[in-house]
Amino acid sequence: MDIAVIGNEDFVLGFRLAGVRRVFTTTEENYEPTILKAMEDESIGVLAADSSDLKFLKPHVRQKVMDSIQPVVVPIGRDESDLREKVKRAIGVDLYKTEDD
Repeated sequence: MDIAVIGNEDFVLGFRLAGVRRVFTTTEENYEPTILKAMEDESIGVLAADSSDLKFLKPHVRQKVMDSIQPVVVPIGRDESDLREKVKRAIGVDLYKTEDD
């Protein structure tokens, strides 16, 4: 399974430098069709997305994206609890759980 990233040129640049090869560069106008196309690619297991770009999606598409398990869409730029829930749903284990929880 590949890790992919979707977003504007500035957002994806750091991921490219880190070695992520599956990159979808988008604009506001083509964001929705591009993310839907990326989600259809069965070789992508994790799709990192700029959380501020999710506003470009229609509400029902946004819900589909956020509920996706294959690939898991991880919004970057939100609070840690959202990432915690995504990881927990993807692998079935709460990696952040402490003895106090």
